[in-house]
Amino acid sequence: MNDNSAAEIAARIAGNVQRVILGKPELVRLAIAGLLAEGHLLIEDVPGLGKTTLARCLARSIGGNWNRIQFTPDLLPGDITGVSVYHQRDERFAFHPGGVFANVVVADEINRGTPKTQSALLEVMSERRVTVDATTHEVPRPFLVVATQNPIELEGTYRLPEAQLDRFLLRLSVGYPDLDAEVAVVLGDCAGVTAEELPAVVEIETLRTAITEVRAVRVDPALAGYAVRLAAATRDHAAVRFGASVRGSIALVRTAQALAAMAGRGFITPDDLKEVAVPVLAHRLVLTAEAELNQRGPGEIVAELLDSTPLPTVDAGR
Repeated sequence: MNDNSAAEIAARIAGNVQRVILGKPELVRLAIAGLLAEGHLLIEDVPGLGKTTLARCLARSIGGNWNRIQFTPDLLPGDITGVSVYHQRDERFAFHPGGVFANVVVADEINRGTPKTQSALLEVMSERRVTVDATTHEVPRPFLVVATQNPIELEGTYRLPEAQLDRFLLRLSVGYPDLDAEVAVVLGDCAGVTAEELPAVVEIETLRTAITEVRAVRVDPALAGYAVRLAAATRDHAAVRFGASVRGSIALVRTAQALAAMAGRGFITPDDLKEVAVPVLAHRLVLTAEAELNQRGPGEIVAELLDSTPLPTVDAGR
């Protein structure tokens, strides 16, 4: 296998991250798929399960530069995008880049930022550039936002708007580890490797090559049609007010391409699409009030649609 193939790069990053994040191989796998698809990640769960640690481990495994932005109510949009400052000696304005000018941006507790501050991420997450004082500035490529949020603590938080949720390729949940893994975590915290000690295992140019390889993975038109039908089915579901956008259909295929490349395949399969459907689509759904009262979750609805949407017949190896 080529040492710079997407599969080898993914294995390298996974081995590095799992020195710290124990007992969560599928979580790490999906997070790496998001990186190789050059999509943004939203890691959501209760406190103390390693959301920020996972984000930092991913960032440190990549040889590019990374910034961490701690979202608080007093954080300003200019802290994120940057500001133009007047230099009296030179008699001109100079742009001072903000925290998003990095290959990986860890947006910690993103829902603690005010709506005005959160909106500063909309342009850069979609277009990989920021506009300050009518001047556009490109951010480094690849560019990835890895955000964390606590979904149960509402005091001092601001709900992410649908427009911003839609810009995240994947929403992942860490979940509690099993007992053996938790024992290993406790012992590792006492004497093991920490996120700060992780070395970079992939150079940024190598990561760019892997991202290009992912984009070249073949997508059978029948499977693209299946992805679109699945996203469209969310729009027609009785429990859904607003279903997945076209961006959701694109995200479904792009993430499947990453999984295929990580498996050493040059084509996607129906199983690739089914595996990523919930983390790609669920956070894009807005449920009806009745569905929320009945405590139906968007993940449950996507799973239901996976069962009811017929799979296409394709010759995946062609």
